[in-house]
Amino acid sequence: MQKVCTFAGMKSAFLIAAPTSGSGKTTIARGLMALLTSKGMKVQPFKCGPDYIDTKFHAAMCGRPSINLDTFMASPEHVRELFWHYGADADVCIVEGMMGLFDGYDRDKGSAYEIAKTLDIPVVLVVDAKSAAYSVAALLQGFLNFRKDIRFAGIIFNKVGSARHFEMLQQVCDDLQIKCLGYLPKDGLLEQGSRYLGLDFSEQPETQKLINLLENHVDWRALTPKYVPSVGARLCRFASRRIIDSQCGNILFPVREQKVLLAHNAESFSFLYQETIDRFSSVRFFDPETEVPDFSGIDLLYLPGGYPEKHLEALVKNEACRKAIKDFAEQGGSVVAECGGMMYLCESIVTDEGEYPMCGVLPYRITARKADRKLSLGYRQFELDGKVYRGHEFHYTQFIDEAPVSATQVYDAKGNPVATPVFRYKNVLASYTHLYQI
Repeated sequence: MQKVCTFAGMKSAFLIAAPTSGSGKTTIARGLMALLTSKGMKVQPFKCGPDYIDTKFHAAMCGRPSINLDTFMASPEHVRELFWHYGADADVCIVEGMMGLFDGYDRDKGSAYEIAKTLDIPVVLVVDAKSAAYSVAALLQGFLNFRKDIRFAGIIFNKVGSARHFEMLQQVCDDLQIKCLGYLPKDGLLEQGSRYLGLDFSEQPETQKLINLLENHVDWRALTPKYVPSVGARLCRFASRRIIDSQCGNILFPVREQKVLLAHNAESFSFLYQETIDRFSSVRFFDPETEVPDFSGIDLLYLPGGYPEKHLEALVKNEACRKAIKDFAEQGGSVVAECGGMMYLCESIVTDEGEYPMCGVLPYRITARKADRKLSLGYRQFELDGKVYRGHEFHYTQFIDEAPVSATQVYDAKGNPVATPVFRYKNVLASYTHLYQI
C-alpha cells in the first residue's frame, strides 16, 4: 500500500530545459540558483544525466552539493528517492536538464523530459531567440504539444537583442497561451568558454552581473515557493515500500558498512557522485599530489576520474604516494579506479612534453598527446563477478598500441558491444567507465 503523508519540506521545484544544446540553459540555471540563494532561500540543485562539471557550478552557486539524476544508471523509483532525500529541506529545487529536452540515449529515454515526467515537476524552457522573432511560435508549438504528460511553467528567452525584440517574443507566448517568464539580453560576458571535458569550472563568468540581469528581466518570483504550489504530496505518493522518517522527510538510504579512502583533488581526482560518498559509513580523503595515503583500517581505496594528465609533474613528484598505492594493490587491497583514476594506476601517461611514470599497477601506457586525442563517449554497462555495473564514459585519452584485453564485454545503453576494456587484477577493478554505484 502506498503511504501518503504531509510533506513539510521542499516547497517548489522545476526543471530548466531547452530545445537544443547551446541555448543557454546552464547559464540561466546557474544564475537562478545564485539569485534565489542570494534572496535567502535554500536552493537544492540537481543535474540530469552523468555530467560532473555543471554540478560543480551548481554547488558553487548554492553552497550545497548538486545531485545527478539519471534514468539509465538508476531506476525511476531511485531517481525519485534521490530527489526527495536531498531536496527535503529546500525551499526550491532546481533541476538542470541536458542537451535538448527530448534528447535521450534512445529517442527520449533518459532525457530531461523523462526526468521531469518521473518527478512530476514543471519545465522552464530556455529558447535561444538570437536570430528569430515570430518564427519561434512554430518551434514552441511543437515543444508544447509533442508530449501531453509534462507541464510547462513558462518560457525564458535568451540572447534577446532589444526591448522591441522581446515584445515580439511576448506576442508568441500570448498567442500560444504559455507564460513568458522574461529574457536575458545578448551579453558577451555571459558566453561560455570552450570545454576541455565539459565546462571549465576553474573560470566562472561574471556571476553578479548574471544575477542582476535575471533579477531585472526575469519574473523569478513566479518560480518561488510563494507562487508555486507544494510538490510534497506528489513526491510522498512515490514513497511506497520505502522506510521513511516520522516527519515524512528524508528517505533513509541504506548505508554500506565500508570505510573508504578516497583520492580527491580539485582537478586530478574530482569526478564524484555525491550519493556514492554519502552511502559509505566512513570516508577519508587524501590528495595524491601532496599526501601519502594511510591505509590503516580501510576497506576500499577509491580513485575517481578527473584530469590527472593536467597535473602530471605533481603526481610524479609524489613518488611515495604512487609506491604506497602500488604496494596496497599488490598486497590484495581493494581498489576501484575510474577513468583518470585508472590512468593513474597504469605504467605511464605520455603527453607532447614527455612520458610520466604513474603507479605501475596496470601494465599499460596512456597517450594524452594532442595528435592522439579521440573522443570516447556514451553510457556503459557490464556484468562482472555476478554484479551489473552501469556508468558513463567520456574521455579523449587512449591506450597506446593495441587495446588491452577486457575482463568482460562492455555494452552501450542499447546493448551494443563496445571496445572499452574493464580490468580485474587481484582486488583491483579499473576502467575508463565512471561507475554510478561502486
